[in-house]
Amino acid sequence: MYQKDLYDLQIDLVFKCNDFSNLSNDFTNKLDNLIFESGFWEEVLLCWIKIILDEKDNSFPNFILDKKSFSLSLQIINDNEISSINQKWMNKSGSTDVLSFPIISDEDTTKNLNFIELGDLFISLETAFKQSLEFNHSIKKEMLWLASHGLLHLLGWEHNNDYELDNMLNFQEYLISKLD
Repeated sequence: MYQKDLYDLQIDLVFKCNDFSNLSNDFTNKLDNLIFESGFWEEVLLCWIKIILDEKDNSFPNFILDKKSFSLSLQIINDNEISSINQKWMNKSGSTDVLSFPIISDEDTTKNLNFIELGDLFISLETAFKQSLEFNHSIKKEMLWLASHGLLHLLGWEHNNDYELDNMLNFQEYLISKLD
């Protein structure tokens, strides 16, 4: 994984995680518990942002490519909380695995700011845990999958058809592979 001091990017991460001590004992790999630490997510998100900026992928708004400082929030919550947010803001009932609320707007293209506020990510740990069992991989891998998906949405990536979804999923795999 990239080391924080290898590049001049900064991230202001507002990280909140509910008390999931009842679930953390179910994780067989103690490295999975890294998902409860802000520093882990700061390093992961910085790594991914660095890759995206280096790639200069045209799937992202051009005005983010020259930024060096990013801000976002990541909250790891339960199914009840994500269901409530899903109903209130997306007008959909039931829980989901990840919700993204981008803040990037067209106005950001005209502002000459050194930083950019990306938005808010919400991940349901309970749903992620169920999916990790379903797909037979670690909770850490599932959380990385969901966080990468949410981050790409915060950066403006959409999937309105199968082609766009396949491209997004492939790019998620690429981002996660760079963490090894």
